[in-house]
Amino acid sequence: MAGGAVRVAAVDLGASSGRVMAFDVTPGRATFVEAHRFPNGPVRLGDTLHWDVLGLYRGVLDGLRAAGPRLDAVGIDSWAVDHGLLDADGALLGNPVHYRDRRTDGVPEAVHARVPAAELYRVTGLQVLPFNTVYQLAAARGTAQLAAARRLLLIPDLLAHWLTGARVTEVTNASTTGLLDARTRTWSADLVARLDLAAGLFTPLVEPGTEVGVLRDHVLAETGLTGPVPVVAVGSHDTASAVVGVPAETGDFAYVATGTWSLVGVELDRPVLSEAGRAANFSNELGVDGTVRYLRNVMGLWLLQECSREWGDPDLGGLLDAAAAEPGLAAVVDAGDPAFIAPGNMPTRIAQACARTGQTPPSTPAAIVRCVLDSLALAHRRAVRQAAELSGRRVEVVHVVGGGARNRLLCQLTADACGLPVVAGPVEAAAYGNALVQARALGVLGGGLRELRELVRSSTGVVRYEPSGDARAWRAAEERLTG
Repeated sequence: MAGGAVRVAAVDLGASSGRVMAFDVTPGRATFVEAHRFPNGPVRLGDTLHWDVLGLYRGVLDGLRAAGPRLDAVGIDSWAVDHGLLDADGALLGNPVHYRDRRTDGVPEAVHARVPAAELYRVTGLQVLPFNTVYQLAAARGTAQLAAARRLLLIPDLLAHWLTGARVTEVTNASTTGLLDARTRTWSADLVARLDLAAGLFTPLVEPGTEVGVLRDHVLAETGLTGPVPVVAVGSHDTASAVVGVPAETGDFAYVATGTWSLVGVELDRPVLSEAGRAANFSNELGVDGTVRYLRNVMGLWLLQECSREWGDPDLGGLLDAAAAEPGLAAVVDAGDPAFIAPGNMPTRIAQACARTGQTPPSTPAAIVRCVLDSLALAHRRAVRQAAELSGRRVEVVHVVGGGARNRLLCQLTADACGLPVVAGPVEAAAYGNALVQARALGVLGGGLRELRELVRSSTGVVRYEPSGDARAWRAAEERLTG
């Protein structure tokens, strides 16, 4: 590094694509180019849905080559909960199973028979989602694969292991497993023992900003990079990095990190492990600099993506324009309903959900898209309001970051539903958060999250949406779903 500037690679892996972004960071500004983008999607083998993790690794190597020839550091973030198992020789025991696989159907109930749900929540603070790592491991109980496993690495940590040889687990992603103590930010030895899991599976935890290793010689040779190149742990859960990339001016904000999922919540200094929070299905996921992301998972743009796929991927811009002309709140669904998790036949499932609540199902693509976006905005409203109520956090503005920040209709509907201004952008919040944590670890940036967010504001543009319309209509729509 020279003159207070660094060039870092932010590897940002989403559920449908991966990107390697090359960031040039100085104390006053961060700029980036997309070095490489590659597809990511499920692969069904027999009855099981997998990730092509070797394909992802190849995409990362290609991206590092494109981002070079000089890099000062590399950081990796991805989706949560999914993992690879390594045997005693360090070999991967099969491709990681996709979180949308049906193997965990009915498993949470079996886990809660051993550790009651309320007790589990008091330790982990995690909402019950059937694909949480704890339930995936319970589903694998008795398999030859789990019996042979000696280490478990979440997806970003698995890729970092292949790049460096290090075997560690970054804490923000670990907090989504259902096996971490949210108060101490350490593995819960008690839960591991009571669920008959081998303690040795779980590797040492590291906080964001920790250098975990340097690129191996064969990685340098394959990518053309000049070493040493450190790999720095970032907020390896992509939402943790995205929240770092929220361009907030004060602490009185809520966020909606949008993409395949909408992660809706507030940032806190400590977890909220109340029974009311558990009943509302809120999670205490850990964040950068000792923070807690108090949030609820909402199904997100997955609903729209799956509908679009069923329709042969028509022009999205045209669909959104047509949806904007449809009557608002004609029909809504619960965007957090687990019935929408699995892929396939989404328009029919949306129609069926409307019929179950006594509503006339939408019958055209434009009406279905409007139903989806109204439903997402309604879910954002409910989550923002409950997060504020349950945590005592004041909310004056909602920041929408990630892919959904491009969706003008969704942003306006979210402002209308919440009755609060929405600030949309940046789309690449996770990559910004990833890169800035690396740059701070390298000594180019100082300060805490406030300072990192100031740099995001100075480096990006945002769009502000003011609330409009009749708040009573949103209350009435909510009553349709909640009774």
